[in-house]
Amino acid sequence: MSKLSFKTLLVLIFLSFNSFSQKKTLVSKSTTESIVVDGKINEKVWNSAAVASEFIMFEPDNGKPISPDKRTEVKIVYDNTAIYISALLYDNEPDKIQKEITNRDVFGVSDHFSVYINGFNDGQQDFRFFVSAAGVQMDCLATEDFEDFTWDAIWDSEVVITEFGWVVEMKIPYAALRFGKAEKQVWGLNFMREIKRDVQKYTWNRVDTKIGAIIPQAGILEGIENIQTPTRLFLIPYTSAYYQQSDIGSDRTFKAGLDIKYGINDSFTLDAILIPDFGQTKFDNAILNLLPFEQKFEENRPFFTEGTDLFNKGNLLYSRRIGGEPTTIPNTSDAEEITNYPSTVNLLNAVKISGRTEKGLGIGFLNAVTEKTRATIFNNDTQEFRKEVIEPLTNYNMIVLDQRFNQNSSVTFVNANTTRNGAFRDANVSALLFDLNTKANTYNLYGDFKYNSINTIEDYDGFKTELGLEKTSGKYRYGFSGKYVSKNYDVNDLGINFYSNYHNAYAHASYRIVNPTKVFNTFRINEYVNFEVDNTSKKLQTGAFGTEIKATTLGNHTLELLLELSPLETFDFYEPREYGKYVFIPEKVISIVNFTSNDNNAFTIIAQPTFTKFNEKGRNTYGFYFGPKYRFNDKFSLAYAAEYTKLNNDRGWVGFENSDIIFAQRNREILQNDLVGKYSLNNKMTINLTARYYWSYSKNKDFLTLKDGGYLIPNNTYNLNKDRNFNSWNFDLSYSWWFAPGSEISILYRSYGLERTSQVEKDLSRNLKNIFNSDLTNVLSISVRYFIDYNTIKNKF
Repeated sequence: MSKLSFKTLLVLIFLSFNSFSQKKTLVSKSTTESIVVDGKINEKVWNSAAVASEFIMFEPDNGKPISPDKRTEVKIVYDNTAIYISALLYDNEPDKIQKEITNRDVFGVSDHFSVYINGFNDGQQDFRFFVSAAGVQMDCLATEDFEDFTWDAIWDSEVVITEFGWVVEMKIPYAALRFGKAEKQVWGLNFMREIKRDVQKYTWNRVDTKIGAIIPQAGILEGIENIQTPTRLFLIPYTSAYYQQSDIGSDRTFKAGLDIKYGINDSFTLDAILIPDFGQTKFDNAILNLLPFEQKFEENRPFFTEGTDLFNKGNLLYSRRIGGEPTTIPNTSDAEEITNYPSTVNLLNAVKISGRTEKGLGIGFLNAVTEKTRATIFNNDTQEFRKEVIEPLTNYNMIVLDQRFNQNSSVTFVNANTTRNGAFRDANVSALLFDLNTKANTYNLYGDFKYNSINTIEDYDGFKTELGLEKTSGKYRYGFSGKYVSKNYDVNDLGINFYSNYHNAYAHASYRIVNPTKVFNTFRINEYVNFEVDNTSKKLQTGAFGTEIKATTLGNHTLELLLELSPLETFDFYEPREYGKYVFIPEKVISIVNFTSNDNNAFTIIAQPTFTKFNEKGRNTYGFYFGPKYRFNDKFSLAYAAEYTKLNNDRGWVGFENSDIIFAQRNREILQNDLVGKYSLNNKMTINLTARYYWSYSKNKDFLTLKDGGYLIPNNTYNLNKDRNFNSWNFDLSYSWWFAPGSEISILYRSYGLERTSQVEKDLSRNLKNIFNSDLTNVLSISVRYFIDYNTIKNKF
């Protein structure tokens, strides 16, 4: 080959690579024409709008162009109110388009079209809007680490199945987005199309999966200029009525309140909730908790889940603290007993402000106030009642400042403060975080420093710091991190943290394929090692080596394997329930296998056996999860899940005897059954069933005394009954109708009961009989929420 031809070849290769990696640009067209979102795309402005096409496969065969018979053509126009999107999704077999009707934000077995919009074009957060071929909407706020589908925006969409495929038309109001004040807007933009039956996803601007970051690989939207956006003020009044009945009696409750959403400008939004009502939120999955830590519950209240991505920076917010359990127990004499101890504290009001400036500074402010709560105490000698404050008037406050730069990096400051009225515990936590990525998104350096100050009977301070480095691109990736947590690190007034007083070293290395092979569509293997050492005793509390494998077959079944080996003696510093004490944990091996079948099939299953073997005679844990699901048609489906765990010769704390810490050698069984059903009348109206039965017991065989050094010896004197039997039943049957954008009528029937006893009953049928013969509580409720746009009212009057 001549020098000239070789140089020419190099230039061609460079130009080819450069053009392939170059960001695509779509220019939006302004319109004054009234656009009806009906899926017909018949307004004149669409004829002259620019077209986004030539989609590229995202997965599984990354980089492969879409076939001509699946070509996709997307256009965007805009006015002063919203952007409008039309998409023609061609399909040579339109009768095979998957279109299961689901609840909002549930993907199901459907083809999907979505648009990803980043109004600041900073490569860090998308506003994502999805529509299924059945017309169901999904939306989320997305960062590289997390997709928040609890965020719900108000937008319009319509879908039409045609002879050539299907058509999507969308209207996304500016109120559903965040962007700067510039006269000429430049937004990050990408479209994604999912062809469900082939388990394939395509994007307009290519996303290279060898690069860890997805959002910075978006294209560009230009052309939106000189828009005069309307006032963003939305009122959502609600009213609800409850009828509750149990063996104790019946009760009727009527509630009314108001949510307010106000756009301070196009970048910042204020959310306020006045007289909240969370009576129809999902029930908590209560368990028999024998661990030294509280059970962590999911947040189901919309105000604390929607748009809280900023407030989750640093993991200092566990919003269930707000309106959760009281933090103190009243002092009582021998003659007194507590006759009424409220399980939760009422939330009076809450407000949050969040947004981001044009220079990338995100600002978040969250404030909530809970009311003074009292317990009732009865004196058996004087026959008098008295009340004592168990939670004073409390103010919860969080401030977040998050500066983004270089498209993919950020530095964040967080302050979380809890102030209780009077001589009760106060707390303040501050954190500085950084997340730095190279320009090409190949390496990531991250870390934090968190400091807490607690004001109580004895004031104390604590801190936690972490530093990590990762390679985040290519087939081979690796990372290293280390952390130090001080003795008095405590963020549990507004956050949640169980472990303290240790330092840690962690490393991992992984390999993945980015294109299908003859065996797998996807494949990833990760090796890791993790060591944690107690700061005071210098003893090991974790020493683990692990292998994780996840693969998808050519038939789109998923296989997962975890094998973790702990070959060294370790110690548990929390189970003894006394600071400075610890108990020996023998060497162990953990194995978990998971099989998930292709969800395109009408009948699918999830099967997951687990096994843990301790280096101690007869001590092991095994379990099995089995979850079949059958989709009868696009409207009706039923899913069942059974999870069983058996712990043989488990060892755990049961109490104190004088100055001794008492453990028990025990057998435990845990059984949980879940039934979930869905019937969709249409894409706005659904009937849902959720039922859960949970049973667990702990049967003590021998008692043991914890000695210095962390080892246990037999105890022949302790004879208290510390056996446990726990039954929990929950049943929800609901009807939901989204009768207008953002407006919903919901009817809920709920039945629940809980039984705790120290008499172990191993017969399942008797346990079921006991729970249904207990004091079941039955609730019937109806709730109406109506979305009001200030501009609609203004135009009418």
